[in-house]
Amino acid sequence: MDTSILSEGGPLPRCPFGWFWPAERTADARGRLTTLVGMDLMAAVNVMRAPLVETLPRLSAALAGTIPHRALARLFPSCAHAPFQVYGESAGGPGSAITTAEMAALGALVPAGGSWQGRGRLGGTDVPVLALASNIAEPAPLLVFVRSDDICLSAEQLVPAQALWDLLSAHGEGLRTEPTSGELAVSRAAAAARAAAISELVDAHGAALTGLLGVLRDRALDDADARARTVDLAITALGELRSQAELDQALVEERAGDAFQRLADSLRRILRARKVRLDLGKPGAEEGADRLLPADVVNAASAAIRATVHALLEDQGHGPDGRRVSRFHVSWKVGASDLRATVRDDGPGTLSRRSFDTRRLVELLTPLGGRFEVDAVPQWGTTVTVEIPLTPLGTPRHDPLTGLGARELEVLGQLARGRRNRDISQQLHISESTVKFHITKIFDKLGVSSRGEAAALAHEWGAA
Repeated sequence: MDTSILSEGGPLPRCPFGWFWPAERTADARGRLTTLVGMDLMAAVNVMRAPLVETLPRLSAALAGTIPHRALARLFPSCAHAPFQVYGESAGGPGSAITTAEMAALGALVPAGGSWQGRGRLGGTDVPVLALASNIAEPAPLLVFVRSDDICLSAEQLVPAQALWDLLSAHGEGLRTEPTSGELAVSRAAAAARAAAISELVDAHGAALTGLLGVLRDRALDDADARARTVDLAITALGELRSQAELDQALVEERAGDAFQRLADSLRRILRARKVRLDLGKPGAEEGADRLLPADVVNAASAAIRATVHALLEDQGHGPDGRRVSRFHVSWKVGASDLRATVRDDGPGTLSRRSFDTRRLVELLTPLGGRFEVDAVPQWGTTVTVEIPLTPLGTPRHDPLTGLGARELEVLGQLARGRRNRDISQQLHISESTVKFHITKIFDKLGVSSRGEAAALAHEWGAA
């Protein structure tokens, strides 16, 4: 197999499999993009306009002449409704399938913005592959070709494919960060279906493997060696199943604290040039920083906050006293059933709820069952609160009061009747400090921040 490659400096050594082009080398080669990628720009438009099910077939057709391949797989972690797609022939034997775990293992070998060529394990089989990683998004979107041959491609040959993948990644990242209502509706439905399928598969396979282990561990059976080996295989399969499920779930969920940090970074870029101060109410443990949130909820909340900041910056103008926005405070909190994000400024306070119609907040939040409220005080500033349910519309609601203890339910019932702490302490024969302790725990468990919200839940779920 001839694996020699050429560069401007002459022939390079034969490339052992496992060779990759670093990101900076690929970046240098992109200087000749104008002469190499004319056709690929039109291919990018063709792919971006395609329905989701046609994305990989069109991408495969666009690159078939440059990179001979028999299958194509895409891993785009930040795409909530279709983070993983495969197109083409089976990489392995009949019935085999490329998995997200195999893709993730290949992704660890590829530098962001670069490529890797070699033999990789896909569909349970070692096959020649080419992997491209874009540095447009984080985690890096990964495109993997199951090659038709083992011949290494030169950096120049990879430039059009890398540029095309970067363009498509940028398009996908744009849809994620500034989603339309249609995208959010599709994302919510697909993510919910994916999560349900993952859960059902894990339960089914887990039950089968656990049952198998139970039988094999029965010492009444003969052939101890065969039984021991089968037990080991079943335990390994059960561990791999759980790892696969965790990886799949990670593709459609994000920790609240990490998502808030990404939002904060994007807001800094917006405000830095305007010399507007940004204060952050970062979620801690009590605000659900470690909670895993559906990606569609994170994307919608982040887009709504950015749209709100733009509205407060650009649509208020000057107040009567010349006041303009000079400071923002942004925070969010994950409750028992929703994500609540708040934006507060120190501007003229001249906007009403209707002022946000041009920013399409209602259109953005409606597919997820979200809502927002505006509280503007002239010459003091504006506060915008966004709330998005964590579960899809139509999902049976979980009774939030089931997590409360007997005494906490008693305190909540008294609170819902409008009684003060002193009255509650006398009614229940406990000290006021104990009442305060119970109310703090009630707020935490219900994910609320006021007595009114707690009382509303108590009335809604029959505790008052």
